[in-house]
Amino acid sequence: MATTKELRGKSANELQAHLLELQKERFSLRMQKATGQLTKTHETRRVRREIARVNTLLGEKK
Repeated sequence: MATTKELRGKSANELQAHLLELQKERFSLRMQKATGQLTKTHETRRVRREIARVNTLLGEKK
């Protein structure tokens, strides 16, 4: 998990790449939940919040 301070130091392109990674991770977690394989349920919340954090920073950079 990247801190907000670390995320602020990234460029818009780096944030977009990080956002894509997070969306893939969120999809993977959703599939694990659907098949009953998800053991760390708190990861879904962490990823969702980090996506929101990245989207906020992208909005600030525009």
